[in-house]
Amino acid sequence: MSRKKWTAQEKFQIVMAGLKDRRIVEICNEYGISQGQYYKWRDVLLNDGTKLFERGGVDKEKERLARQNRKLKETIGDLTIELKKNDW
Repeated sequence: MSRKKWTAQEKFQIVMAGLKDRRIVEICNEYGISQGQYYKWRDVLLNDGTKLFERGGVDKEKERLARQNRKLKETIGDLTIELKKNDW
């Protein structure tokens, strides 16, 4: 039997349901996860959730660098194609 791969959004929704309703056993049964797994996800959210509030939330610098990296790779690809065309 293969294990289900939970997305980050699904994990977040499950943990939030537990924080709102306080019926962990029912939530775990509904989603087919163990209570231990729920508490691991909850601890990750509680420990790393503070990062959302640091420097205005999402790391803008990281996003900017990712966009710049993508653009540079596209430019290198275009220039490589041009060089290959000229060599033939």
